[in-house]
Amino acid sequence: MEKILEVTGLRKEYRDFTLNNISFSLPRGYIMGFIGPNGAGKSTTIKLIMNLVRKDGGEIKVFGLDNISHELEIKKKIGFVYDENHYYEELTPLEMGDIIAPFYSRWDDAAYHGFLHSFELPRAKKIKHFSRGMKTKYSLAVALSHGADLVIMDEPTSGLDPVFRREILDILAELLQDEQKSVLFSTHITSDLDRIADYITFINRGEIVFSAERDAILENYGLVKGSNALLDATIRQLFVGIRESSFGFEALTRDIQGARNLLKERAVVEKATLEEIMLYTVKGEVKYSLKSLYLEQSPLVPAAVVVVVALLLLGGSFFLSRKLYLRKEF
Repeated sequence: MEKILEVTGLRKEYRDFTLNNISFSLPRGYIMGFIGPNGAGKSTTIKLIMNLVRKDGGEIKVFGLDNISHELEIKKKIGFVYDENHYYEELTPLEMGDIIAPFYSRWDDAAYHGFLHSFELPRAKKIKHFSRGMKTKYSLAVALSHGADLVIMDEPTSGLDPVFRREILDILAELLQDEQKSVLFSTHITSDLDRIADYITFINRGEIVFSAERDAILENYGLVKGSNALLDATIRQLFVGIRESSFGFEALTRDIQGARNLLKERAVVEKATLEEIMLYTVKGEVKYSLKSLYLEQSPLVPAAVVVVVALLLLGGSFFLSRKLYLRKEF
């Protein structure tokens, strides 16, 4: 399978953050979701791919070429969509297109105007009057109008309402009908990837947690819910992250089948979502109690909030107990 992007042993050191030995690859014709919490290293990795900052080690190949020695050739075939607008806001799309076109040998003016039409972007309206969602769609229109084979998107749906987010995702899904194009989609909104991503690369604290096919990840990871009485040393070794309270625990495992075989009917084991995988991996082990919730609350937060949390925890505990009871009965 041809690799359109290959990152190997990538390293970048800052005073308070290190991107450490990052490696992943994206095959041609697929969408890769690049996930992680804010500050995990997603934007730094993208800047390194685009050669906007100098790397301290490792190798980056795009279209099989070194991203530094073949930078100009590579960038002509990359479409980049930032999380913010970087075009002249006093200009209209018609005026902006005339400025951008000379920079790309493969610029397609008919495609550009076609995207403006299909994305419902007014050609004669100043960009500064566009909504955030319209600006994102405009950036995507530009990215797709010069024959880009790789589209890199850095948090493109952040701050957008659900309607605009859905539109952007539909556009990407349609784009991938052309099996020669690929998308690297950086986001912390994991639900955006449930519909469109083929691969997921998860970065946390500057290191890769995993990089694999999305379906394989969701098949292997599981969420386990049960009584605290189950939590001996052997059981704890199953978990990547765990959340405990006086009413029970919820934990993430990388081996859902192993957890089912070991725990059998003593706990509820369900498939985990990408959001749950990211949450439990980042947070690790967390313990909650009503006392700590009450003592640690801000003076601005009313005690009623603690009561609500308690009721939610009790409700979850009741639901879990009933679910386990019904399993035994039937």
